[in-house]
Amino acid sequence: MHRLCVIPGDGIGREVVPVAVQVLERLIPDLRVEEAEAGWECFERRGVSVPDITLARLRACGAGLFGAVSSPSHRVEGYRSAILALRQELALSLNLRPVRSRPHVSPHPGVDLLILRENSEGLYSGREHWESEGVAIAERVITRAACDRLAADTSRIARLRGARRITLVHKANVLPLSCGLFRDTCRDRLVEDGWSDVLDERLVDVAALQLVERPEAFDLIVTSNLFGDILSDLASHWGGGLGMAPSLNLGHGIALAEPVHGSAPDIAGTGRANPLAAILSVGMLLRHHWQRPELADRLDAAVDGFLREEGSVDFGGETTRVIGQGVLQLLG
Repeated sequence: MHRLCVIPGDGIGREVVPVAVQVLERLIPDLRVEEAEAGWECFERRGVSVPDITLARLRACGAGLFGAVSSPSHRVEGYRSAILALRQELALSLNLRPVRSRPHVSPHPGVDLLILRENSEGLYSGREHWESEGVAIAERVITRAACDRLAADTSRIARLRGARRITLVHKANVLPLSCGLFRDTCRDRLVEDGWSDVLDERLVDVAALQLVERPEAFDLIVTSNLFGDILSDLASHWGGGLGMAPSLNLGHGIALAEPVHGSAPDIAGTGRANPLAAILSVGMLLRHHWQRPELADRLDAAVDGFLREEGSVDFGGETTRVIGQGVLQLLG
């Protein structure tokens, strides 16, 4: 039996997650779904963004789907970003964000890349403080252990993917200690694992430029937390935008899928939310966590088939329903 902990979160998360669950149930009839809560609205109700019961339920299920989270634009005493808390509390150290050209929604053909992002430290380690009046300090934490783990995961995924190129992205020319440690640790491990012939590296600003100019030249991009977050949002343009961008957080024996988009409060409740990022995210659960690539391929083909037939992801107030039903029909 496959178990899934569902966390709709905030805003359009409550609309796109049920559609993705329907699609997953079509592919896995014995799926057992358990619901939990997390996010800003949860914090407003309970005083905590991720309750202990949510963490316990995720650990028991071993797999989760998170919808979206709203976050305040200013510091709120006691509030902790729900998605960052989930990643850290569950030791979800690897983040995968694929980008692939899709029929009608992609502005450039031939793009098929995967960004692997260290998910537990860097500038997202949550270590910020006031040094003095008017001076705020954020600490960037890079450890050899986390870099080596990322490189080992990269090697495993590169074998599964048949990677033709692995690109390490860093800024070691300006950050020689932290980025230097990242670069050297990842490079040494990947060379040791036999990837020297396809391994190269880019400074993050150069990588950003080349993702704009020649996205089809990339295959597997490996980078640290902040750089991976920014580059994957940038690259999502080639896959149809954030509304089409899936992701997966992986830890030891546990996985949390999440669409890259935010809670989009401006369209929440209107039926206009595109559920394809959430649908493609459960496809990543199938491929990388449950080891069911044949089901992931079926889902991918159904999404492409829908886009090919309809030529759009905008159906006004019927968008969420129309896309969900269309993908379900193509799955049979």
